[in-house]
Amino acid sequence: MAEVIRMPKMSDTMEEGVIAEWHKQVGDVIKSGEIIAEVETDKATMDLESYYDGTLLYIGVKKGDAVPIDGIMAIVGEKGEDYKSLLEEGGGNGKAEAKEEAKAAPVETPAPAAEKPAAAPAKSTEKINAAVVRMPKMSDTMEEGTLVSWQKKVGDKVKSGDILAEVETDKATMELEAYEDGTLLYVGIKEGEAVPVDGIIAVIGEEGSNVEALLARENGEAEPEAAPAAREAATEVVAEKPNSVADAGDRIKASPLARRLADEKGININQVAGSGDNGRIVKRDVDEFKPAAKTEAAPAAKAAEAAPAKPEAQAAAAPANGDFVDTPVSQMRKTIARRLSDSLFTAPHFYVTMEIVMDKAMALRPQLNEVSPAKISFNDFVIKACAIALKQHPAVNSAWLGDKIRKYNYVNIGVAVAVDEGLLVPVIRDADKKNLSTISAEVKDFAGKAKDKKLQPKDWEGNTFSISNLGMFGVDEFTAIINPPDSCILAIGGIKKVAAFKEDGTVYPTNIMKVTLSADHRVVDGALAAQFLNTVKKLLEEPMSMLV
Repeated sequence: MAEVIRMPKMSDTMEEGVIAEWHKQVGDVIKSGEIIAEVETDKATMDLESYYDGTLLYIGVKKGDAVPIDGIMAIVGEKGEDYKSLLEEGGGNGKAEAKEEAKAAPVETPAPAAEKPAAAPAKSTEKINAAVVRMPKMSDTMEEGTLVSWQKKVGDKVKSGDILAEVETDKATMELEAYEDGTLLYVGIKEGEAVPVDGIIAVIGEEGSNVEALLARENGEAEPEAAPAAREAATEVVAEKPNSVADAGDRIKASPLARRLADEKGININQVAGSGDNGRIVKRDVDEFKPAAKTEAAPAAKAAEAAPAKPEAQAAAAPANGDFVDTPVSQMRKTIARRLSDSLFTAPHFYVTMEIVMDKAMALRPQLNEVSPAKISFNDFVIKACAIALKQHPAVNSAWLGDKIRKYNYVNIGVAVAVDEGLLVPVIRDADKKNLSTISAEVKDFAGKAKDKKLQPKDWEGNTFSISNLGMFGVDEFTAIINPPDSCILAIGGIKKVAAFKEDGTVYPTNIMKVTLSADHRVVDGALAAQFLNTVKKLLEEPMSMLV
């Protein structure tokens, strides 16, 4: 009997796994205990063993694809066995989406009996030897990618592993590999355009394949069985009159999926140009719709344009005066805006500030740098102090998960690094177990990679606490926004020489550094935040205690 192989939960924080490599292919005979694939989790790349004997009948995901926990990866059974019922029972995406689409589709007002609509054309059963290339999810926070440059053009021969394009994500610019052999038949986006995760960007296959029919299938649309000449004629009609999508009864011709997507995106379906049969609006039209696109104005609107505008209206419509430059928002900046907005307006922040005397740390640092293989900074002192303090106050080393609070038994500290387009937060893993010189070397390595856009997902994922330091810019103190999923972030100001007083009133100079802890009140209370900062203060004021 055939058995389903699902994505196992390989770590406590894992939500999905990426297929790094398949070691078996469909038709291979496998035994229980054999390695069938390598899976990249949020922590490491691990071997996936088969728990069944039999023949590999089905592989549901390609190399490089992400699969959620319990998602179907493969099926093992007897050679020739029918396994399709397992896909349907196990949540085959196609049928589930079709049911969801049917359920979500709005009920249209029936047309008069005289205007009985023609039956929808059935999907083409033509065998198409081609496959679509979709935008992969290249980081845990990625929602869309911007295509920086195409390395191949339509008509080029492509082999699995070839670099198709460079894609800018919210964290770095990464290479997009081809997973199919064939000819690049279609390119769906231009350089500089953004595409949501799973959006179609290209098609690879045999020359002469019916790309149009394949795209229609992938978009959930029916492909009419029409001759190529008829399809070309329909395309010309659409080009000449792009907004002719309503029939005599002013009923918009659009697929249920297109209507639902338009509603979710807040797009007026009347403004979308249809490229389907007889001007019908399909999914790709909604995906490619740009609000700035010109639509055919109503006569009343034209009359309003012809009439002289009021001075106030003219001022509002006129472009801003002066010399300025509009810069498109990068993927990194979009993600920073979204995540930090969600954090600030979702997590109830509160702030605790404390002064730390850095005299002994300033005296110790030159001595350590005489023997350290990497130059140690005061930021490295803070990272080490926070790591030790987090082990003593595990409730701070936690995350809010809605229905539970997760306390981490390891300490991974994210260090904010400024780059041209925003911020990246590479992670120092197990910081409590590392000495100052190791921490210093890792921070410098990550900073260099961040500026060169060479960080990989494993470098910025898995933080349990974060640090942001603006002291080197002359900032005395500031507050930082919590970096999800952490419950706290420490903002570090510069070291400043101030006058202090002894008990007898004598004045003496001392070096003070102000730190401010931003805490999520759902997880951390004020007293706990103060206790944590007091521990950090003691460690930095007696830095030798961190070395023993």
